[in-house]
Amino acid sequence: MNSRERVLAALRHEQPDRTPRDFWAEPPTMNRLFAHVGHNDKDRLLDALGVDVRHLEAPSPPEREVRPGLFQNFWGERYVYQQTPWGPMREDAKGALAGATSCTELESFPWPSPDDLDRSQLKAQCNRHADRALLYGFADIWQRPALVRGWEDMFLDMVERPEWVHFLSRKFTDFYREDYTRAAEITGGRIDLYLVISDLGSQRGPLISTGMFREFVAPYLKEMTDLIHSLGGRTLYHSCGTIWRFIPELIACGVDVLDPIQPTCPEMQPVSLKRQFGDRLSFHGGIDMQNLLPKATPSEVAEEVRQYCEVLGQKGGYILGPAHLFQPDVPPENVLAVYENAP
Repeated sequence: MNSRERVLAALRHEQPDRTPRDFWAEPPTMNRLFAHVGHNDKDRLLDALGVDVRHLEAPSPPEREVRPGLFQNFWGERYVYQQTPWGPMREDAKGALAGATSCTELESFPWPSPDDLDRSQLKAQCNRHADRALLYGFADIWQRPALVRGWEDMFLDMVERPEWVHFLSRKFTDFYREDYTRAAEITGGRIDLYLVISDLGSQRGPLISTGMFREFVAPYLKEMTDLIHSLGGRTLYHSCGTIWRFIPELIACGVDVLDPIQPTCPEMQPVSLKRQFGDRLSFHGGIDMQNLLPKATPSEVAEEVRQYCEVLGQKGGYILGPAHLFQPDVPPENVLAVYENAP
């Protein structure tokens, strides 16, 4: 099988010739990896690791510094940069609409247009990675609206001003529906996976109730999955945390693949997830980013990788990867061990 055939077989819940692999990492992690391998060619690195998925890129407008040390992106998310030995890492701050006191303030904000993304290289990227599975996008329907609004304000809005939450989620959903439609047209329907993001869980449990999920997240997620399926793609849904209670809801919304299956509790372990949901859902990620990858030996990482591939990959339905973007504190040897020892 080539890479695309391997991924698509797994997503059909058929046994591929080997476990498909994906890769994503924070920029400082890439700097550390490049120093370790002795070059800075990302495609060369991914080829050497046998990575089957390539992430298409459509750059957004540049960030701007709203005051010394505080940056804002085109959506109005704000953040600072914390230094690591391998480069700066983003740390979120309250967004541009934190403290807004009227819906008029939300409505008058300079919201971005789908025209703001540069999709001019998408077709060339598809041609360059013709035999790979292709992933596109960074759509968010609830979490990033909350970052723009500020988490505390967003939680209060869901109780006191629900129409504000719907206004924000509608802005993001409409933007990404158009973005994904244009990307599919430009690439001739070549994109296999479209990313949708909204973190629903903390380490200990859900961030919101099931009722709030059904009101503020599910309608917009269903819109996105319906669109993605109409474009010939599959929905890769990302949520960190302890979210097992939401998984039946996500399946009902049309989610095809769940990422990153953060192993925070017994219900989020591979055996439990495969047993309960493996016939209706594929999985992506899972290799523990908090304890295993930063602290274990390469042989311990290899053993965990084999377990995940054997359990989640039985009869297909699994794409190997980390339980979040590789972080800078992960030794390069452990990043390599994830891929060098995968069955």
